[in-house]
Amino acid sequence: MKRYLVHNRVICIAIATVLLAGCTTFSKDGGFNTVSTTAFERLGKDAVYVKTDADRDAVFQRTQELLSKPLGMDDAVQVALLNNSGLQASYGELGISEADLVQAGRLPNPGFTFSRTHWSDGFGISRTFSMGVLAVLTLPVATRIESRRFEQTKLETANAMLAVAADARKAYVNAVAAEQAALYAAQVKDSAEAGAELALRMRQAGNFSKLDYAREQAFYAESVAQLAKAKQQSVMAREKLTRAMGLWGSGTQYKLPDRLPDLPKDRPQLDDLESFAMRNRLDIQAAQLRTQSVATSLGLSQATRFINALDVGYLDNFETDKGHEHGYEISVEIPLFDWGSAKVARAEAIYMQSANRLAQTAIDARSEVRESYSACVTSYDVARHYRDEVVPVRKTISDEMLLRYNGMLASVFELLADSRDQIAAVNGYIDALKDYWLAQTELQQSLGGRLPPLAMTQTPGAEHSEATPAAATQTPSAPVQDSPLPASAPAPATQSTSPTSPPNSEGQ
Repeated sequence: MKRYLVHNRVICIAIATVLLAGCTTFSKDGGFNTVSTTAFERLGKDAVYVKTDADRDAVFQRTQELLSKPLGMDDAVQVALLNNSGLQASYGELGISEADLVQAGRLPNPGFTFSRTHWSDGFGISRTFSMGVLAVLTLPVATRIESRRFEQTKLETANAMLAVAADARKAYVNAVAAEQAALYAAQVKDSAEAGAELALRMRQAGNFSKLDYAREQAFYAESVAQLAKAKQQSVMAREKLTRAMGLWGSGTQYKLPDRLPDLPKDRPQLDDLESFAMRNRLDIQAAQLRTQSVATSLGLSQATRFINALDVGYLDNFETDKGHEHGYEISVEIPLFDWGSAKVARAEAIYMQSANRLAQTAIDARSEVRESYSACVTSYDVARHYRDEVVPVRKTISDEMLLRYNGMLASVFELLADSRDQIAAVNGYIDALKDYWLAQTELQQSLGGRLPPLAMTQTPGAEHSEATPAAATQTPSAPVQDSPLPASAPAPATQSTSPTSPPNSEGQ
């Protein structure tokens, strides 16, 4: 009867172990739903975790569709979310964290020990089944700790996705602005080349001073150097965008628009941005979960400071002269030398470290919001000033100078000098527009990947504003003059000169 009860007890323990071990399983989405939901709600984009060939083919088709037309800002972000290999690698953290959670929710495997001894007139057999009881008792707490860590990993991975999107957006702005600046530098160089050729011919005819000729030569030489520099900066900015989007091979042949999007019609007024950032930023939410997890771990360390190991075993021994022996054994670590104070002190230090990091993260977030908002407001005002004041005034001056030239009240070189004066205004507008879009991206990132809902409805995205004055939309993106002379002016008989070297100075 006793053997029957012991046998039933072992069966019940085995069944309970199997049931408990099956409580924690892998989820269907592997935790990626948090990332995809964040991408859709905050960016309006699709985030895909590429695991199979079917996923890879779908991503390729979607990428080809996006690259088949001039790439917009939102398109660049979507391509990056689909193809950035570094982002795909960060998604692996979800699988690692979920595996830790599942492992923490499973009971430790029982142990089995078998030994056989013999002597002159007999032999003995010893069988022991054992299990770590302490691991079973702490299983709920350990599972809760790993569950919070898994949620923390989800938030950190989603935040990494938002960071990749912001990097792609900034790389796109820099690439388009650099390409626009390079195009304008080429137009300036062509104008300077024609002016230098005209100065050379007038110098050879004896109608031009050596000083004025040297000035035209110097301007042409500088424009050649500026064009080379602008082209290299355009290549660097484009390659940075290519890396951000994760493209290679034929995918690098994408086409960018000729110019950046125009300023929004109005600057949205944003209030309570710090509070919005505290609620919306994923890194703060992840830091909070990390601190909670460390606090729970500290409680577990304090609860198990005296006993680190507790094993219970079932014995079944046999000896020829005694027969079968049944019983149990308990193995406990005796806290004789180590009372667990070092382990608790370590846990307390980790908790204080996590709490202080959380506080610093919140402080940094608030400061980043204030800084990025100030930069966004300032850059918008500067870009609007160029659009509404500087560029129109420069255009008015150019028109008046052209009228004076047509009325023979100004020389061709005065017209060229005026064209050179416009270069700073045009380049200033390009830089101001670039600074605004970069600042807006920084503001969105500091707020957790998106602006407050009211601001999002007021601010156009990557579309050109129809309310922008013509003087602001046309002058910066076009050369000051397609040639150094107006169409109505008597163009001198010029010969083509090398675009990379100053014109011949013979006859100086």
